[in-house]
Amino acid sequence: MGSVKHIADVVIIGGGVIGLSIARALALRGAGRICLIERGSLGQEASFAAAGMLAPQAEANAQDDFFPLACRSRDLYASFAESLRDETGIDIELDNTGTLYLALTYHDLAEIEKRFAWQTAAGLAVEKLTPSQARELEPCLNPGILGALRFPLDVQVENRRLLSALTNSVSKLAVEIITETSVESIKTEKDRISGVQTSRGSISCPTVVVAAGTWSGLLSKTVLQIEPVRGQMISLDARPQLTHHVIYSPRGYIVPRQDGRLLAGSTSEHAGFAKQVTAGGVSTILANAQEIAPAVANLPIVDMWAGLRPRAPDNLPVLGPCDEIGGLFYATGHYRNGILLAPVTGELIAAAIIDGVVSPLLGPFSPRRFDLVRV
Repeated sequence: MGSVKHIADVVIIGGGVIGLSIARALALRGAGRICLIERGSLGQEASFAAAGMLAPQAEANAQDDFFPLACRSRDLYASFAESLRDETGIDIELDNTGTLYLALTYHDLAEIEKRFAWQTAAGLAVEKLTPSQARELEPCLNPGILGALRFPLDVQVENRRLLSALTNSVSKLAVEIITETSVESIKTEKDRISGVQTSRGSISCPTVVVAAGTWSGLLSKTVLQIEPVRGQMISLDARPQLTHHVIYSPRGYIVPRQDGRLLAGSTSEHAGFAKQVTAGGVSTILANAQEIAPAVANLPIVDMWAGLRPRAPDNLPVLGPCDEIGGLFYATGHYRNGILLAPVTGELIAAAIIDGVVSPLLGPFSPRRFDLVRV
């Protein structure tokens, strides 16, 4: 591979779903010369390992600052999917069947009662199901379930097809893509971005977006703590389909795919950068999946993998401009919600760069909430 030495208007560091979504949003708004740099291959890290669930209601314990951002992004997905199909011909398999959340213990039941109460009071779409109603929808469910909630607006997408569509889209939009290249440093002059130094040469630019997921903390001119959290996944062959809904319990989930696969997950492990599948992880995932649907025990395992989720110290994403350095933007720390937050992250970061307008939705996720230390 040759060296790089040129000029760009915006450099995006990271070629996962977040970096690709930002690149596409910027290109659609005419941001000029956009260069995306990826340390490996596009979309092969946390984005590739995900399950593709778009379920802010199922996962929310309260209507906190994160909830409006997550719901906004979920609700963008219908137009996002349609636009990507128009641009690329790729169907990202946005499945609108909905999500079930099961109560399998009395503690679970108390928790779903709380969730139903606050979401109903907030006017959100949620349905309470009796055990028989839930099993009528999904006969595979554990006969011992005590109750369930159905979230009709919480849906799913085939994340690997999404990555293919985004990669195809940014290529058509003439985004320069540089892979197998690491960013060694971000360069500044008088507290403003001046460029980046890569393993293959330098690029001059006035704007840099750090969207490198777990590796973001190693790149920026300020010390930003982003921790890798390993998540393991199992893919099973479920033909004919075992379930049509995404199904959660407080301990695990199963996700049906249109091609007959059933994904089961996941773990949350503080294992550094060790992206490995372990016997303990597999055992835990299978036990939790069988608690949801006992018939999982009879399904063949076709694949297993692990990914490293990027987690900030408060579990929330880091989004927006850096106050200390002009032209430096963050879009990282999405943790378990990278696929969910891709459309809204692309839209709002592009607006912040091009228009200089930071949406109020981004306020709670500003990097200024951390004590960043210059290096």
